[in-house]
Amino acid sequence: MLAATSIPGKIVKDTTVPAGANNYVSEIPPGRRLRIIDIGGQQAVDFLAFDLSNTEIRYNNANSIKLNRTIYVTKGFKLYSDVAEVLMTVVEDSVGRHDTIGGACSSQVNKLRYGIEGTCACRDNFLVALAGRGMSAKDIHANVNFFMNVPVEADGSAEIVEGLSTPGDFVELRADKPTLVVMSNCPQFYNPCSGWNPTPIRVVEWDPQ
Repeated sequence: MLAATSIPGKIVKDTTVPAGANNYVSEIPPGRRLRIIDIGGQQAVDFLAFDLSNTEIRYNNANSIKLNRTIYVTKGFKLYSDVAEVLMTVVEDSVGRHDTIGGACSSQVNKLRYGIEGTCACRDNFLVALAGRGMSAKDIHANVNFFMNVPVEADGSAEIVEGLSTPGDFVELRADKPTLVVMSNCPQFYNPCSGWNPTPIRVVEWDPQ
């Protein structure tokens, strides 16, 4: 945790985000750093990014996988937009691997997978966050899942398994363009994406000095 909380610059915002019906929304100017700290370990964080000057342009998962030549996010991974511009770059990562393919949980998918109605889910958190910006379900795109572990086997099979992060692990992004970020601290109890026990995260925005 000491490494995660050592910030070599000016802290602009420092927020603890509980799991559950929540969201985190922020406008990140170029050069600012966004550090996401996994307080309890194995806690998935669903992440959307938009070009702030035109939110119809957003993070594009397929472009990012092709141009980074990997399905796993780690240090150096660039978040490309629909028009192949870099919105953000991962500049620090104490875990080594984050997910691009698992998507966001939803109450509808939870009903199909687990037979449970009305669960709290990341899609609903995104909808609430986006509504506050005059946006809607059409703006939800294939997202990054920080701290979520979805290994792909040689036969192409994939499954969400317990995460690799431990308490105090963190990932940090630099905004390369003015970027709107929207996050859901995953409330999922029914698969191991949050270690079967969703816990808070800490989000620090800071400017290098």
